[in-house]
Amino acid sequence: MTQVFKFGGASVRDAEAIRHLGHLLARFPERPLVVVVSAMGKTTNALEALLAAARSNAPADYRDRLEALRRDHLATVEALFGERAEPVARRVEALINELDRRHRAHAERERPFHYDQTVCFGELLSTTIVAAWLEDTGLASEWCDARELIVTDGDHQAASVDWAATAERVRSLDLADGRLRVTQGFIGATPEGNSTTLGREGSDYSAAILAHCLGAEAVTIWKDVPGLFNADPRRVDNAVQLETISYHEAIALAWHGATVIHPKTLAPLQQRAIPLTVRSFQDLEAPGSTIGEDARHDGEVPALMLCEEQTLLEIRPRDFAFMDEACQHDILGRLVAAGLHAGLIDAGATRLSLCLDSHPARLEPLVASLADDYAVTRRDGLTLVNVRHGDDALLRALGEGRDCLAERRNTDTAQRLFPASQCPATWHLPD
Repeated sequence: MTQVFKFGGASVRDAEAIRHLGHLLARFPERPLVVVVSAMGKTTNALEALLAAARSNAPADYRDRLEALRRDHLATVEALFGERAEPVARRVEALINELDRRHRAHAERERPFHYDQTVCFGELLSTTIVAAWLEDTGLASEWCDARELIVTDGDHQAASVDWAATAERVRSLDLADGRLRVTQGFIGATPEGNSTTLGREGSDYSAAILAHCLGAEAVTIWKDVPGLFNADPRRVDNAVQLETISYHEAIALAWHGATVIHPKTLAPLQQRAIPLTVRSFQDLEAPGSTIGEDARHDGEVPALMLCEEQTLLEIRPRDFAFMDEACQHDILGRLVAAGLHAGLIDAGATRLSLCLDSHPARLEPLVASLADDYAVTRRDGLTLVNVRHGDDALLRALGEGRDCLAERRNTDTAQRLFPASQCPATWHLPD
């Protein structure tokens, strides 16, 4: 059965990383295999800066950035292929020139449309180089354009998948010839052929879309970490790896701030009971972590998720009326319109408390809007501590010496909001 592998930007950031990717894939001769690849390193950031230069009418800055993009990718081609570089370099040059033409063609279009016609070139460039390198090293490969496979609506920067049309196109792929397929993450296209992007964690989502439509046996996401942990190892000194968790548990962890797989990636896999494994591309002997149907090990160890740079809003009706369903509907509707997520929501008789990311461009207009109609109290500089499967002793230890500003708890999750100044740089989960 088909396997789907996904590689992020770190695994193709330069020539050395692409060579390592080739060695890794050579260890997996089973076919069919579909490989989904992100843009190289920080290319997406570079393309966003290029877009800003194009739209701000800064031609010199635009040209400098375009040439830097060309130079960086051609340098990778030269480092990989040496004297055999010319055919691949021509393909890279053609893509850069097409990017330049599209900027001129779409300079007056709305930004989300222009964004998608620009940023897609990061994945097109990386996969062109990767597919050529794999073929050059003897791994029979075929480059596939994800824009011809994943059909979406025209909601640019957050496109929704047309599942019926996508399934028809993906299933038309002939994977029986033993060739490895290399395609792009993060991008699709409208039926008219306009490029679109799939939003947050779009490359992982691309792998899940293809796996769902192909009825794949499994998906593997290759990262620079050995798997999923019960806490961020950079912030918790005794974080432990989770070998297996269920789809439900992974979604709950993601909702509460864990940097695990995004729920939109898991949904199409859960529908087909396709397991997803996170593995290290740096250490192939590491066992990895698997998300699937098996829930037997959920909750064996507590999980700690830290959401930093948080703002607490306490919202009250000005006439001291109840915070009833109509008020909550109005407030939460404004939250949705602002594009903000509330990590903690707590309602009382006359107030609604919201803990939000301190995202100035989105938060400030929301606060101003609410202040027109409600009494709003605000506190910034907070850390939201989310604990899954923690007992009373653990919660007491994590809260010791800290002022709890808001709290919620149910049977499996506790949330507490503390001043960031009272939170350590490194946390420890008591035994």
